[in-house]
Amino acid sequence: MDLLIAIFVTPFVDMADAPIFLLEVVVTGLLTGVMYSLVALGFVLIFKASGVFNFAQGAMVLFAALTLVGLMERGMPVALAIVLTLAIMVILAIAVEHLMLRHLVNQEGIILFMATIGLNFVLEGIGQIAWGSDVKKLDVGLPDASFDFAGMLLNQLDLSAAAIAAVLVTGLALFFQYTAVGRALRAVADDHQAALSVGIPLKTIWIIVWSVAGGVALVAGIMWGAKSGVQFSLALIALKALPVLILGGFTSVPGAIIGGLIIGVGEKVAEIYWGPVFGGAIEGWFAYIVALLFLLFRPQGLFGEKIIERV
Repeated sequence: MDLLIAIFVTPFVDMADAPIFLLEVVVTGLLTGVMYSLVALGFVLIFKASGVFNFAQGAMVLFAALTLVGLMERGMPVALAIVLTLAIMVILAIAVEHLMLRHLVNQEGIILFMATIGLNFVLEGIGQIAWGSDVKKLDVGLPDASFDFAGMLLNQLDLSAAAIAAVLVTGLALFFQYTAVGRALRAVADDHQAALSVGIPLKTIWIIVWSVAGGVALVAGIMWGAKSGVQFSLALIALKALPVLILGGFTSVPGAIIGGLIIGVGEKVAEIYWGPVFGGAIEGWFAYIVALLFLLFRPQGLFGEKIIERV
């Protein structure tokens, strides 16, 4: 009986007793969710173009952040370092298309997935050889101070990340919806051979989408690196983005944002109000429980397209 009260009654009483604190927890969760969404966006871009989960997206975030901080450590100005890192991510996209993707046209999804696992380890290895494995501080001039707003303690870096993510998702949503390249991406994801047969340049489309995903990885790397330092654990945020994708749908750009917000708020609220009941530290696994429930009842996610196979 006491356990049921602790689970179903006490947390809601605590919320009602301190509404300002609850609002602060929710806002903090929203801002954290935006950070998850930045990583999930890269997965969505690759999936829309190839129909495969890009296991290397986390390594791309790490590689971009390592490259940026490595160039800055050698005396390069921040703006020039960001531009050069973006150029390197475009070169990486060209190399991935030339050395990997063009040899796997119309292959099974599991083959492409295994290829991205190999790419993940290659990028981690190259990053370590080129820039070392020490934890590096990344400072690109974004404010990182906390301030009081209406009784809530907010962080300027989190707010900056939210604003940048909003601009990114708006631009990408417009790009996929209203441009010829966006429509071509959807055609390529449906059927590689059919896309080729109607004149869609598959190689060019893949280079474009991997370049854009590399740019998104750079933005995510800047935000996560500025928040917690550039370290090899950045590559593991791919695992944190997986529940976001399951909730939002693997093919939806807005879904990546909504899923990130849901996960961010859910895990913060669960940790603060339900954590003591389960001994704490439920923030690490709460998102996967939510994802499991979605897989059971709505596997395509909130905004994903339901797959219907005709036989």
